[in-house]
Amino acid sequence: MSTADDLKEAFAGESQANRKYLAFAKKADEEGYAQVAKLFRAAADAETVHAHAHLRAMKGVDTTGANLNEAVSGETHEFTKMYPAMIEEAEKEGEKEAAMSFKNADAVEEIHAGLYQKALDNLGSNEEVDCYVCQVCGNTVEGDPPDVCPICGSPRKMFKKIE
Repeated sequence: MSTADDLKEAFAGESQANRKYLAFAKKADEEGYAQVAKLFRAAADAETVHAHAHLRAMKGVDTTGANLNEAVSGETHEFTKMYPAMIEEAEKEGEKEAAMSFKNADAVEEIHAGLYQKALDNLGSNEEVDCYVCQVCGNTVEGDPPDVCPICGSPRKMFKKIE
């Protein structure tokens, strides 16, 4: 393996640890373990520091325009190739929860690609619009959230405003 491969692996590992530890913190909070939750959130933040350092070493952050192009490409790959194959496999194996998770992500990645393309097309306009994310399926909307999420059917109250 090369240093470039090592950086990619380290970035992926640190990124996954961040997300996992945040999920662990949420569970610890639900179970009444505030200090354990705080520890998981602290470790998650540290993993983010590590991931960002690895990404910088990989020269993984470019100009905003280039970053938007990369984001459009990545999201498009996910909703056109990656998730459809995963959905098919999960359905074939009878893994209903996994299939639903993949279907939700697939639908949202297409939305993300469109939002990134719109941002790229309007780069420089600096118009600010509120963004909301459905906390059930990840649906991402600009402007006011819908009364009912068109992807998962959750009520408006499940949309979180992103600051």
